[in-house]
Amino acid sequence: MTKRLLEYDFENSVGYWICTASHAFQRAFNEELAPQGVTYRQAQVLACLALEGSLSQTDLADRMGIEPPTLVGILDRMERDGWIRRDGDKTDRRRKLVLPTAAAKPAWAKVVSVAKRVRERAGRGLSPVELAQLKRLLEIVQANLQQSRTEREAG
Repeated sequence: MTKRLLEYDFENSVGYWICTASHAFQRAFNEELAPQGVTYRQAQVLACLALEGSLSQTDLADRMGIEPPTLVGILDRMERDGWIRRDGDKTDRRRKLVLPTAAAKPAWAKVVSVAKRVRERAGRGLSPVELAQLKRLLEIVQANLQQSRTEREAG
């Protein structure tokens, strides 16, 4: 085995484990979504709206981890297809709120179906107790990282 120029102990990195698992999950999800005529990013938009209700474009971009200008193209297509509408915020005219429409229901049904299949695949070989433990452990990691960010922003 040759010595690598760039060293890092990936086998002990929580971040590496999470990132590679997340990429594999996203890839599997996207591969199953594509034949349904829904993109991964469109599914993300619908999921955020299903989870949180109407959101401003800025808040939606933040939750999706993308830049607002990138989101605009996704929303333009979804609005053209009748899946969402963008309304002015009554309290802040500069903000646009994104809302799903009834026409999004068939697309959302496809997303949910794919999500259930991919979730089942991802959890194969794990018992219900192990899945619950995995969820609990990831919640701890997430809380630790959010707490660090909050402390940095306060300090």
